[in-house]
Parts: sequence; C-alpha cells; structure tokens
Amino acid sequence: MALIVQKYGGSSVADAEKIKNVARRVAKAKDEGNQVVVVVSAMGHTTDNLIRLAYQISEQPGDREFDILLSTGEVVSSTLLAMALGNLGHKAVSLTGAQAGIHTDSSYSQARILRVDTKRVVSELKRGNIVIVAGFQGVSGKRDITTLGRGGSDTTAVALAASLGAEICQIYTDVEGIYTADPHLIPEAKKLQEIGYEEMLELATYGAKVIHNRAVELGWLYNVPILVASSFSDSPGTIIRKEASMEVRNKVSGIAHDASVAKITIIGVPDHPGVAAAIFEPLARANISIDTIVQNISINNITDLTFTVARSDLLKAMSMVEPVAKSVGGRECVTDSTLAKVSIVGTGMLNTPGYAARMFRALYQHGINIQLIATSEIRITCIISEDRVKDAVRALHQAFELEKET
Repeated sequence: MALIVQKYGGSSVADAEKIKNVARRVAKAKDEGNQVVVVVSAMGHTTDNLIRLAYQISEQPGDREFDILLSTGEVVSSTLLAMALGNLGHKAVSLTGAQAGIHTDSSYSQARILRVDTKRVVSELKRGNIVIVAGFQGVSGKRDITTLGRGGSDTTAVALAASLGAEICQIYTDVEGIYTADPHLIPEAKKLQEIGYEEMLELATYGAKVIHNRAVELGWLYNVPILVASSFSDSPGTIIRKEASMEVRNKVSGIAHDASVAKITIIGVPDHPGVAAAIFEPLARANISIDTIVQNISINNITDLTFTVARSDLLKAMSMVEPVAKSVGGRECVTDSTLAKVSIVGTGMLNTPGYAARMFRALYQHGINIQLIATSEIRITCIISEDRVKDAVRALHQAFELEKET
C-alpha cells in the first residue's frame, strides 16, 4: 500500500461538477489500494474575489484579518470535496492547515513552513479516511492563521508529502505537464516527460506558472518525486525528480517568461561601503524580492544602481527606496513598470560555451532590445520590453529548436 499526496488547483475545483470529477479521481486512487492525502486550492477565482472584497471594505485591511479571510477559500473546497467523496461511498475528513499540523512563522501573507506535525493526518489515515487538507495556510506560534502566498497550496502538498514519507506528490492542474515554453503562448511547445529539480526550480522562479518554486525547492531538499499533470485528462504528465534522463538532448530544457517586471534605478549614488546594504535591507524586511541587480562603473565615486522587482511590489518598494536613496546622497529615483523577463534554462548549458551568444543573436534578429542581463550556472535571463515577450519566447524557442524535443 502506497501513501500518495495529491494536490488540485483552483481550476480543477472551480465548480460543483469539477469537484465531483476530482472526487472520482481521488476515489480511484483509494480503490487502487493507496492511502491518499489531498490538498486543495480555493475554487476558481475565489481568492481574487476575497482580496477585492477586502479592499472594498478597507483601504488597508489588517494583516491578521486579511489572512483569516483568504484562508476560507481553501476550507470551502476541502469540505465540499469531502462531501463529494462521501457520496461515492468513501470515508473522508477535511482539515484546515492548522488541524493538519502546518506550523509556520508569523509573516502574514508570505508565511514560511517551519514544521509539519503529521499526528492528526496519520491518525485519520489509520482510520481508513481520505484526508483532505486546505492548502495555502498554516498556523503561527501564537495560534494565528497565516497564508503562504501565491502558489502556497503546492508548497503545502510537497511539505506534507515530505513529512509523511509519501511515495510521490501529484500536482494536478489545467495543463498536462511541464512544457518547453508556455503552451498558451507557443502552441508548438513540447511536453517534457521528466525534468530535474534544479532546472524546474529555475523555470518556476523565472516565470513558469505551472508549479510554485517553493514547492520545487522542498521537493529537491527532501527528494520527493513530483508529478505535474492535468486533472481533466489521463495524460501521463511530467515527473520532476533528482535524476533526469541521461539521453542526448537539447541542452536548453525550456523557456520561461514573466511579463510583470518593474525596474528601479537610483541615479548618482555615492560609491562607498554600506550604501547597498542601506538600500536593500529595508526591502528584505518587507519581504520584497529583488531580482536582477546592476551597478554601473563608478566615475568620481558616483554610480547608478539598478534593480528589478515584481510589478506588484513597485509602489511599496519605492516608498522605502526613495527616502533611503536621499539619505545616502542619491540624486533621484526613476522607474519603469513596462518590462518583462525571458530566460533560457538547462543544466546542459553548464560549462558549455555559445548559449549566451546564441540567445542574444536570436533576440537581435527580431529587433528585441536587451535592457539587463542576469545569469546563473544553468540560466540566462534578459530584461526586455513587456510588449515583445511573445516575440522573444517564440524567437528563442525556434533558435534552440525546442519544438524538436521528444
């Protein structure tokens, strides 16, 4: 008897009929002799609707109450799925994140999982129940409800799989697996049969929306195989695991893009020790992630410092950066909120020359200007104009012949 964890996204549980479809899939896994733990997201656009409602009530909803409000969406999904399974003759119990033992820090809206106490889940499994856990949420040391941020249900599922010693974590969504590029953008994109954790982490971090990067990171850390597949078909999906195939293939696995990038440039910054720390430490305390950072060559001990943030964080970031920049002697701050990033990812690029040149040539041939460049050992990212994203992804997909992948 295997223990498996399944996760169903918002599109998979968007209405009553889809919840019944999920119940049939879960029941089938149980009938095959497995112990089954299921993590669910909120139905459809419930979370967006709750956010909208909160801001109709208050311009600045309190962090604690905001998290309690958002956590209700997943509770609705989990209880309805338990009811649907009951109608199919299966014993099922729904648990909130707190009841399932998901313990987090106190960072509202972006909480991190500290530990998972599996006693309640294990107890329910021993009773023969299918356990349905509300994703995206946990409980702090002060017993307050916290939420894990966008994609948090993926993180919940992998954390549970790791803590329970599950054989696999199955992430079910509205696409049939991991593709060489977004199939909504590039119809000829090919589905990958498998991909390594490291490549998937880079793809997820730099724009691939099919699974959250924190979930991939957890899977990698605890060596939990992750299946990404569709809840609407029986397609085999894509396995994310430690050892990817060793067959000869294209050294670029995929193209990721993110069309919601903003750039902040602090002009005329004194070039002396401590300035960068003064600028970036307040952003870190506010949980604002910084991506690409570029500092120009200093002239007369004066330089320009440029970095990117998520577009949704721009106003908050600027409210912190402007006073700090002024205090350290910076001349002015300018922004651009019309940017995007496009990345090529592949472990095969490691220590292999020519990939950056090939990427830059492809973008140049399509008249796409590169504003900033960032790299890791297995990734090259270019910051470009938002209105050229589709052209850039298509150009790179063709340049690296990813449509020929099998």
